[in-house]
Amino acid sequence: MNTKGIILAGGSGTRLYPMTAVFSKQLQAVYDKPMIYYPLAILMLAGIREILVISTPEDTPNYKKLLGDGSNWGISLSYKKQDKPGGIAEAFIYGEDFIEKSQVCLILGDNIFYGKLDFLRNALEQNKGGTIFGYPVNEPGAYGVVEFDKDGNVLSIEEKPKAPKSKYAIPGLYVFSKDVVKIAKNIDRSPRGELEITDVQLEYNRRGKLRVELIGRGIAWLDTGTPESLMEASTFIHAIEKRQGHKIACLEEIALEMNFISLRQYLDTVNNLPNCSYKDYCLAVVK
Repeated sequence: MNTKGIILAGGSGTRLYPMTAVFSKQLQAVYDKPMIYYPLAILMLAGIREILVISTPEDTPNYKKLLGDGSNWGISLSYKKQDKPGGIAEAFIYGEDFIEKSQVCLILGDNIFYGKLDFLRNALEQNKGGTIFGYPVNEPGAYGVVEFDKDGNVLSIEEKPKAPKSKYAIPGLYVFSKDVVKIAKNIDRSPRGELEITDVQLEYNRRGKLRVELIGRGIAWLDTGTPESLMEASTFIHAIEKRQGHKIACLEEIALEMNFISLRQYLDTVNNLPNCSYKDYCLAVVK
């Protein structure tokens, strides 16, 4: 089944102010790369090559300057301007012409995953309606929480509950069928004026078409929305890269490994990079 990807990179980023006074949080550095490289890498590693980036009118030109049309990495990138934050589910309305008849994988621009991505590939192959992911955390009450049965059927979803029914938080990564556009158009805005992703999930669940895919212990999920979590993510990425000698979310390397581009295309792209440690790494990959 053809899957298209959406990266939601809008929002006001108030929790990271004053860093976000000039440009958005998804352009902030997570160790040695812009934050948006990490969710883009996840979609590419899942085999998704058509990707829509949704951001603010002010920041969209910056993303175009940074990422271009994606051809250097063998993918197709397009962009949509979101006039003001209107909730995660609003991304599907903005992406209606992009989604068309495909299923869609939406990832939030400030979510980072590290580890084996079988959980996502399984979801893309087996999704019949909506798939959300469950990640075990110590304090689930700080997140959206999913309760489910032994077969992965969703029993309940609660947003920041005082008495969580499970230890599984819902990360900012979702897979939905093409019906998601019509569903998003028919839900009501919340008291804060947003189209809530929880309401989309609940509608799929009402139809008996929502499942949860568990993310195992070998996967790290990092949310980089606060100064503390941003620093923790940078420290984590630095530690892994230094110890293993491999870069995380090196888009050129991923494109080559996924056979999105040829070795010649890879070398042409890398040789056009400015002289820096990132370029040195890319050249060393093929030596």
